[in-house]
Amino acid sequence: QVQLVESGGGSVQAGGSLRLSCAASGYTYRMGWFRQAPGKEREGVAAIYTGSGGTYVADSVKGRFTISQDNSKNTVYLQMNSLKPEDTAMYYCAAARWLKGWVSENMDYWGQGTQVTVSS
Repeated sequence: QVQLVESGGGSVQAGGSLRLSCAASGYTYRMGWFRQAPGKEREGVAAIYTGSGGTYVADSVKGRFTISQDNSKNTVYLQMNSLKPEDTAMYYCAAARWLKGWVSENMDYWGQGTQVTVSS
């Protein structure tokens, strides 16, 4: 069982930046982030293939969010710039053990979540 430990959430004003980190205790094929705002469905935000480094970023955050990794630390980062109030949500790190679509029902491992709040 792989454990995912997240850090880096917090509160920021619109236009600001935050960086989320997620450290995995073991091997994963693909890692990334989902978010869920109150009353909304969980949304896939970004993902990275830990082997090739190939990335996926949702259209809703493209150009503002960047996902990257440090393989030596088994850690994935989500750099969030130009944050908007609509980015306010609980952000969850997730991982899959093999090739699967980046939807929540396909994930094998989940972090505990970290809150991101963007004020206007």
